[in-house]
Amino acid sequence: MAIKRVADTRSARQVFAQNLRLARRALGISQEELADIVGLHRTYVGSVERGERNISIDNMEALAQGVGSDIPTLLKR
Repeated sequence: MAIKRVADTRSARQVFAQNLRLARRALGISQEELADIVGLHRTYVGSVERGERNISIDNMEALAQGVGSDIPTLLKR
């Protein structure tokens, strides 16, 4: 009997948001600390992590680097 895979229906924005939050928490830093590291506002980082922002590639790159990662890794489902 074959195992059926359940389709991941999350958008790329939602995947990025969840992976960013997990990476930030793994580092033990707050949204405010991450914002300071990458030069963005704390409320912006929060809205990205909630999947509310249609984030630019430049900000994706900055946030990924801020958590010691890269964009492709943070977009992995």
